[in-house]
Amino acid sequence: MTTSPRTALITGASAGIGATFAGHLAAHGYQLLLVARRGDRLRELAAQLTERHDVRCEVLTADLADPAAPTAIIDHAERLGLDIDVLINNAGLSSKTPFADTPWSTLAGEIQLMVTAQTELIHLVVPGMKKRRWGRIVNLSSVAAFAPPAASLLYTGIKSFTLNTSQALDMELKPHGIHVTALCPGFTRTEFHDVMGTRDAADHLPRILWQQPEAVVTEGWAAVMKGKPVCVPGTVNKISAAAMKPLPTRLGYFAGKTLNPFKNR
Repeated sequence: MTTSPRTALITGASAGIGATFAGHLAAHGYQLLLVARRGDRLRELAAQLTERHDVRCEVLTADLADPAAPTAIIDHAERLGLDIDVLINNAGLSSKTPFADTPWSTLAGEIQLMVTAQTELIHLVVPGMKKRRWGRIVNLSSVAAFAPPAASLLYTGIKSFTLNTSQALDMELKPHGIHVTALCPGFTRTEFHDVMGTRDAADHLPRILWQQPEAVVTEGWAAVMKGKPVCVPGTVNKISAAAMKPLPTRLGYFAGKTLNPFKNR
């Protein structure tokens, strides 16, 4: 009996870490549903991956800052006959102006994109994963999640939410065969700083701080497959995260799991 290949849904898939995840999973035989705002970039990437790896690769142009997007994405997957086995919550951005000077519509879109939509997508795909007794979820956090709060920007708080929520979900879902990992990269060679308008400042940072997206994705995928709830890729980032957070990540995870008041309910 031939089993169909597993399917991965990747948001923010048109470039950077998202596109690199697409290539990595296609090389491992996964079918893909790629989602981003730039449809032309998605179609180009899909064509390349299909030709190179002979895998099914579907695309959907969508903006996850739109509250209707998560349901529309999953409805689209169902129409295509795709069961989502892997979810890579990669879509993200950061405001570059102070909180008080930023229009609320911009801030609301940032929260919708990186908090609400991410969480809703997980909620939508988990029932199917539980039924099939297998699932892998990678949520893009950041090494910034371990840092002290920063003035004005919401980014650190949002990435801390992703880090903590991923660990909580992993505790709940692992008995059902579902692994959840918060992937917390540092400075990565992608278009992120170009979009933020911080490229000049970023280029002055020491070379040792930077990673290539391939290294981030390789370590992140290995972590979720091994069932690690948190992955800080790269030696420099691991040292930075450990220095900024008093309680070691692994110890904090198990302490939270042990003290969880709902664990026996």
